Amino acid sequence: MSTVTTRPHDPAPGSVHRAAYGAAYGLAYDGAAMLGRQLRRVRNNPGLLILTQTMPITMLLFFGYVFGSALAMPGEEYRAFLVPGLLVATAANGIMTGMFQAAQDTHRGVTDRLRTLPVSRAAVPLGQSVADVLVTAAGTVPLLLVGLAVGWRVEGGALAAVGAVGLLLLFRFATTWIGIFLGLLTRSEEAAGQLGGATFILPLLSNAYIPTDGLPGWLRTVAEWNPISAVTTALRDLFGNAPVPEGAAWPVSHPVAGSLAWCAVLLAVFVPLAVRRYAHGGR
Repeated sequence: MSTVTTRPHDPAPGSVHRAAYGAAYGLAYDGAAMLGRQLRRVRNNPGLLILTQTMPITMLLFFGYVFGSALAMPGEEYRAFLVPGLLVATAANGIMTGMFQAAQDTHRGVTDRLRTLPVSRAAVPLGQSVADVLVTAAGTVPLLLVGLAVGWRVEGGALAAVGAVGLLLLFRFATTWIGIFLGLLTRSEEAAGQLGGATFILPLLSNAYIPTDGLPGWLRTVAEWNPISAVTTALRDLFGNAPVPEGAAWPVSHPVAGSLAWCAVLLAVFVPLAVRRYAHGGR
């Protein structure tokens, strides 16, 4: 495990708000230390990084050229429809990566060792989630470049495109907290790996790969209330790749608001759960 330095004395010892300021300062300082640890961890495990970054590109080429010929929107039109869906499906994999890394640290005793240090209890999961977002941001570049090569284009303007990328990273941040909580809960690398593999079905129950208007009524309802569908529709709208579908469930009919609402709900639920689970360990 990488050496973790404890923070210096909190500044502003005579301030009226020194307790709150000290807690915020401690979280920021410790979180930065944990962020550095996580980034070194990624650097020392390049195989996993390469696998997670090449898989979406492989799926883009396979789905785009195989499935695209069998759908009502063939060729470049389907590939332009697919790229935002793959971006969001990749963001949803934050559940899998967050779960595996948290379970790995717990299983190997690293979490118990970190818990004995004078470190903010929220800093460790925060550092992991922020590092994951940074790695994801870098990893989206190759997928976007391949998407441009196969016919995907940004049609909605630069500002809307920046908003789409920001929304994508926010969703990744939220899903990573889900994974961290589940990883701390399972406490087993094997269980985390098996459960993480099951998350592959989540994009299949959404509009990431196909439109939902042709699905049976109950399945369409499930797909449209899937957070992945809201974020995917928001990206397609912001990138200018496809219009917002009419007659869909509220999160899909109002994709940006629906995506922000889903992210807020997920963070409000899983951030406290993950921090509490980390603080109390297996108790």
